[in-house]
Amino acid sequence: MFRRHFPAAVPNRQLTNMTDILLIQPPVRDFYLTAKRTIPYGLACIAAVLENAGFSVDIFDGLATSKSRTIALPREMAYLEEYYGKPDVSPFALFHHFRHFGYSFEHIGKIARDSGAFLVGISSLFTAYSDEAIKTAEIVKKFHPECKILLGGHHPTAMPESVMECGAVDFVLRGEGEVTMPLLAEAVKTENWKPDSIPGIVFRKRDGTLHISEPAMMEDLDHYPLPAMHLVKHSFYRRERQGSTVIVSSRGCPMKCTYCSLGSSALKYRRRCVESVLREIENAVTRYDTGFIDFEDENLSLDRKWFLKLLNEIRIRFREYRLELRAMNGLFPPSLDEEMIQKMKDAGFKTLNLSLGSTSPAQLRKFQRPDVREAVEKVILLSGKYDLEVVCYVIAGAPDQNAEDSLADILYLARKKVLAGISVFYPSPGSADFELSEKAGILPDHFSMMRSSALPLSHTTSRLESVTILRLGRIVNFMKSLTDRGMAISEPSPFRKGDITDISDRRKIGKELLGWFLHDGKIRGVTPDGKVFEHNISTELTKAFISSRR
Repeated sequence: MFRRHFPAAVPNRQLTNMTDILLIQPPVRDFYLTAKRTIPYGLACIAAVLENAGFSVDIFDGLATSKSRTIALPREMAYLEEYYGKPDVSPFALFHHFRHFGYSFEHIGKIARDSGAFLVGISSLFTAYSDEAIKTAEIVKKFHPECKILLGGHHPTAMPESVMECGAVDFVLRGEGEVTMPLLAEAVKTENWKPDSIPGIVFRKRDGTLHISEPAMMEDLDHYPLPAMHLVKHSFYRRERQGSTVIVSSRGCPMKCTYCSLGSSALKYRRRCVESVLREIENAVTRYDTGFIDFEDENLSLDRKWFLKLLNEIRIRFREYRLELRAMNGLFPPSLDEEMIQKMKDAGFKTLNLSLGSTSPAQLRKFQRPDVREAVEKVILLSGKYDLEVVCYVIAGAPDQNAEDSLADILYLARKKVLAGISVFYPSPGSADFELSEKAGILPDHFSMMRSSALPLSHTTSRLESVTILRLGRIVNFMKSLTDRGMAISEPSPFRKGDITDISDRRKIGKELLGWFLHDGKIRGVTPDGKVFEHNISTELTKAFISSRR
C-alpha cells in the first residue's frame, strides 16, 4: 500500500527549478468555461503516486488564471455564425464570442523549459479540446526538446493512433494513469526498460508501427494515496470566498448508455471505502478552507448502503463547516428515496442534478436507458418537501433522434418544478453512439466540433432545430424564474419596433421579449446597444411549443 503524505498548502506556489515530472492542464478554446469543473483532479491523483514513488512533481494548470481573450471562430465552425453571430444581453442568449481561456501556449512552453523536467505529462480529457493538448505538446517540445512527452486522459485512451500522429508526443497513456505513470517515469529515468511490459502504454516501435496496450486499471482504489492537492492553485478555484474542490469516490460505471464512453469501457465499476473519502474531505476543509465540493462520480448514489453511510458521516464530522455538496455529473433518479434525500439535505446538498435522458420510450431504447419518469416525479416531490432545487437533464440531437421528441421533453420539464437542462448530443469516442455515427457517415469533420455548443450533428434533428431546442430551454427556465418570484408570465403581445433604451434590467427585457415570442413564435435578442433582432430558429418548433402550452 502507498504511504499517505500531506504536504502543507502553498497558496500561490511557483514551480521549482528542480522538477522531475511536470504535469500540465492545457488552456481551452470555447465559448464559455465553468471554472469550478476544471480543477485538475486527475493530475493531482497521478502526482500523488509519483511523489510516493520518490519523484519530484509539479502541476502547471494552464486554466488557473482569469486571463482570456477573444479569438476567431475556428474555420470548421464557421457555420455557427448563423446561430451565434450577434451578441445578446437578453435571458435567451446562448453563445457569441469564442475565446482562449488560460495562459498562452508560449508561456506554457517556457514553464516547461524552466522546470527542467525529464518527463512532461499533458492532460487531454475531452476530444473537443484535443487540439489544445496537441499544441501544448508541440510547444513544450519546441522549448524543451530534451524531455519526453506523454498525453493521457479520455481522448488519448479512445484514439491513441490519432494522438501519436503528432511527432512531439512520445507516449500515450491509456486508462488510469496512476497505474502507468510511476512505471513509465522510472523507465524513462533509468533508460533501462522494456516498454511493452508497462500497462496502458502506447509508443512507436523501431519499425514505426505503434505498440498499443489495453487501458490500465486500478484494481483497489483504496491502495492509492489521496490526490496531491497541495499542487493545485486553490486561490483560483475559490467560490463565494471559500475554497471549492472536486472529489471522485468511484471509477467506471455499470450502466451501458450508448452516448457515454464508459458504457463501452473495459474499466469496471469500483468504489472507494467511505473512510478514504472522508479523509479527502477533511484534507480539503482543514487545509484549503473548502466550502463547496462537487462529487464527479458517474453514479454517486448507486450503492444505497455506502452512500447513506457517507452522508451520515459527513453530517456528523463536518457539521460546523456548513459544506455545500453537489453531484453535477448527474444522479440516477431510481437510486434516490426519501431517506437518502433527507440525508443529502442534512449533509449539505442544496441542488439535485437528475439524469432523465428522454421521455420518449423509443429514444430510451436507443440510448439503452430505462424510463425514469416515475422516479423523477417522486424525487421532485420529495425535493420540495426538503427544500432542494432540482435540475433535470435531457439529450437532444442524437443520431436518429427527432426534434418533436425533444420538444416533448421540454414540455414535460416545463410542467415540473425543475430547471430544464438541455444537452445537445456530441459523439464521444469510445461510445456506441460514436460508432453508430461513424458508420452512418455523420461524424463531424473535426475533433473540435465534438461539443454541445458546436451543434455537431445535423441528422434527423437539424442544427436549426437543435439551437431552437436550446433556446426554448432558456425560455422555459426564464418563465419558471418569474413564477418562482411570484411574477406573472407575460401576456402575448405584438412586436413593438424600435430599440430598447434601458438594457440594465435583464428580467424586464426578458418579459418584453417573452410577450412577443408568445404572440408570434419568434425568439428575439437584444444587442448591447439596445437593438432588437431575431434569432435564427425553427418557427415550426416554437409555434408547436406555444400551441402545446395552451
